[in-house]
Order: sequence, then structure tokens, then C-alpha cells
Amino acid sequence: MRTITTTEDLAAFCEAAKSQPYVTIDTEFLRERTYWSKLCLIQMALPGKTGDAVLVDPIAGEDMSMEPLYDLFRHKATVKVFHAARQDLEIFFVEGKVFPDPLFDTQIAAMVCGFGEQVGYETLVKKIAKENLDKTSRFTDWSRRPLSTAQQEYALADVTHLRVIYEWLAGQLAKNSRTRWVEEELSILTDPATYTVHPDEAWLRVKTRTTSGRFLAVVKELARFREEYAQRLNVPRSRVMKDDALLELASTRPSSMEELGRSRLLLREGRKPEIADGILAAIKAGLEMKPEDMPKPDLSREQLQVNPALADLLRVLLKAKSEQLGVASKLIASAADLDAIAAGEREVEALTGWRFEAFGEDALRLCKGEIALSAKGTEVRVVRL
Repeated sequence: MRTITTTEDLAAFCEAAKSQPYVTIDTEFLRERTYWSKLCLIQMALPGKTGDAVLVDPIAGEDMSMEPLYDLFRHKATVKVFHAARQDLEIFFVEGKVFPDPLFDTQIAAMVCGFGEQVGYETLVKKIAKENLDKTSRFTDWSRRPLSTAQQEYALADVTHLRVIYEWLAGQLAKNSRTRWVEEELSILTDPATYTVHPDEAWLRVKTRTTSGRFLAVVKELARFREEYAQRLNVPRSRVMKDDALLELASTRPSSMEELGRSRLLLREGRKPEIADGILAAIKAGLEMKPEDMPKPDLSREQLQVNPALADLLRVLLKAKSEQLGVASKLIASAADLDAIAAGEREVEALTGWRFEAFGEDALRLCKGEIALSAKGTEVRVVRL
């Protein structure tokens, strides 16, 4: 097992990777105690059953520069292969402002190849690589040093088996002419907006059924304060206040430390002066917000005139298409998409890109009465009228 802790050794490995068609990559990180993920380990492996596989340790090598890795990410001749890449990519985007290009995510590819929704790495290892994983090190503290042999072996297994999985999935995509489908999904993962949380928009992540403009104004100011504080001090949002406490405060609207102290849901951390002062200031700002500046609830879903019979037919069509294509139905269209189509909406994700080809085109034909659905045994068929 080789562990890299210097910029020179990292540069040498990345230079070797540039001569290969692909490199598999994974990370281990911690996020329980911070707002931003703390990168603890990077694993990489080159092609071939005995291809070079290494651990890159940014903790033991605290002076090591990640620039050679970022340079590899920009090298378009080598595909960078991840499994469930979103959190890995967020780390690299936040720290290096770079995305791997080209990118391949085996979880997305597996959904397109019929392995169901959000398929786990362990499942792919068993079904494609025909191996078993030792997951005993899954929940260890990756920031502690030295790493045990079991931890190192577990970490490397996340990239060595990934080689077999990538080659098999890439072959299936090419065979079924679905490579473009995966590329469309990956464009979301490499969009900076996916990883950028603006404090002004943080209130949209707080779930509430209340539509009162004044209530939402206080929610918006509290969520903005929480996001700014958490980002600035690099602490989890929940350490500032949890959503249930935020909603309680938006309802009770304390105006003094004494009133704030009566909160049932605010944790001890949130009662510290620097947070408490920010909470009271946010509530005051929400109460003083001009009516025209108050956030507006999204009532578009409630205002949809959904044809329930047509929505049910679309669900049957989706299930038939999903089974026919071997693609997870939730990847093709959500329940909200189906209701929107049944209500006459056409600006729907299920009617764009590869989803239009797989499902959307026939969904529109069904809405227009150009096709019907029939059953033969357990099979649902599309009949052109």
C-alpha cells in the first residue's frame, strides 16, 4: 500500500495517470462538526487488475499542494471515475474551484443501466465485480492518524473494484446508445450552482406549510443569519439552530434575551450571546420588512388543475417505459412531473433531453389521444391510434 504525502509524489502519480484512459477516484471526509467537508483522504487507482493504486493523505502531508491533482482534473484525455460523486465534487469545487473533466459517475450510469435508484457501491461490487466488501471501517474517524491497515484496505477497495465497474457500465452504455443520457445528468454535478448556497435563498430549504408573508419574512431573515454564521465560522447549521427551532422562533418572535430564553427548541449553543444577538436582529429585520419585499410562497403546485385520470395513465406509461428500458422510473420522471404534465404544463424536466426520448414524447402523445395503453398478460403496451 503506497501513501502519498508530498507534492512531488502526487505530481508523479498524476502525470502517470494522464497517459491512461481513466483513473478511479474516491475520498474520505468528515462533516459532522463543520459546515464545509474536511478532506481526510483521497484514493486513486489506474486501469488494470494490478494497476497502481495509492492513498493521498492531505493530513499527514499538510504541506502538500493539491494542484497536481487539479491539473489532472483538467486533463481531458483521462476520464475521472467516481461513484456517487456529488460530495466529492463539492470538496474539490470549494477548495480548488475545479471540476473533473471529463467525469463519469458509476451511480448515475448504474441507474441508467437498470440497477435501480441510488444504487450503492457495495451492490455494484457484488453484481459486477463479483466481490464482497469489508465495510467494518465505514464509520471510522478518518481524521485520526495513523490509519489502521483495515482502514487503508477499505479505502483502496473503493477505487480498485471501481475499475471493473466502470469498464462494464461504460460498455453497456455504448451498447445501448445511452452514453449521452449519463452526460446530461453529469452536467448538473459540474454546475457551480449545485454547490453554492446563497444566504438570501437559504429560507427555501426550510419546510413550512405557512403562507403568511410576515412569517416567511422572519423565516427568511433567520435562515439568512444562520447560513452566514455557519459559513463564516465553519460550523454545521444545526449548531446554530435546527429547523424546528427556527420555525418556533418565527412564530413566537421574541424581542429580548428574556423572551428568547423561553424557547423550548433552541439548543444551548444558540443561546450564546453572538448567536442570540443575531437571532433577535434577524427577527426584528423580518418584522420590519416591507410587504413588497416579503418572500412569496410557491403556490404553483396547489393551483395546478390536474386531470387525475390522465395522471394515472401517465403513471402506467412511466412504469411500462421504465421496465422496457431498464431505467429507474424516478430517474425518468417524478410524481410532480406527471401531475404537471396532466395539468397541461410543458416546462417539465421529464419533457427535456434524454427523458423526452425515453418517456416524454409518448407522454405528450398520450395527452393528445394519439396513443393508448393496452395489456397483454403482465405487459403494458403502447398502441398508436
